[in-house]
Amino acid sequence: MTKLHTYFVVLCTLTAAPCLVLMQQTALAQQNAFNTQGITPPPGTPVSQSRMTFFVTSVGMGKGGDLGGLAGADAHCQRLATAVGAGNHTWHAYLSTQARPGQPAVNARDRIGTGPWFNWSYAQLGPPQNAVISADLGELHGDTLVQAQRGSNLFKQSTRNEHGEVIHGIGDTPPIQHEILTGSKWDGRAYTDRADHTCNNWTSSSTGSAQVGHSDRIGNGSSWNSSNTTKGCSEAAFESSGGAGLFYCFAIN
Repeated sequence: MTKLHTYFVVLCTLTAAPCLVLMQQTALAQQNAFNTQGITPPPGTPVSQSRMTFFVTSVGMGKGGDLGGLAGADAHCQRLATAVGAGNHTWHAYLSTQARPGQPAVNARDRIGTGPWFNWSYAQLGPPQNAVISADLGELHGDTLVQAQRGSNLFKQSTRNEHGEVIHGIGDTPPIQHEILTGSKWDGRAYTDRADHTCNNWTSSSTGSAQVGHSDRIGNGSSWNSSNTTKGCSEAAFESSGGAGLFYCFAIN
């Protein structure tokens, strides 16, 4: 019995270490599978493809509401995403444009794919619900009563930029930058009145105004995509009311 006991002790000792390593590797693989940022994991851990499919731009384009139109805004999203390792997706800005002679309106919600969308990182934030922004367009915009009551996961702590940083909002140290350009109504569609809600379809830094949402969902209806209108389209106008020309970026694939 003593010899048999010794045999099992030796067997367990020899197999425990490899089993422990395997368990650790499996846990790390599961963790990195939700690394939505594309951050390089610590040495020795497996590298996974980025799953980040949503972020707020960390910087504006420096020209107020003149983003170079939708194409310029999309390119800005793509550049920022590529810089952090998420360039494997095609990125679009969440922006609407209004109808002009010979140009139909474009709805922001029609530009961003079908979801689901994930923010910065499960690996850094913990439980999956902190990384999921929304399952689909209906949930994102509250299309039905049930979806509106349940809401999306777009709140201050989840609405982060491509570096995983929370956007400064009400109560934070200035500068406050929670006003996010959208040009959209609550349902994600373009305005149909004659007022300018899009800084002349994102080509003006002088005349017009822009409809904005609040990334922290505080103040003026607490809407992430349609809270109020800016005082103008210049950088100074944006800054005066708590903005910096930032906008939402969604991966369409």
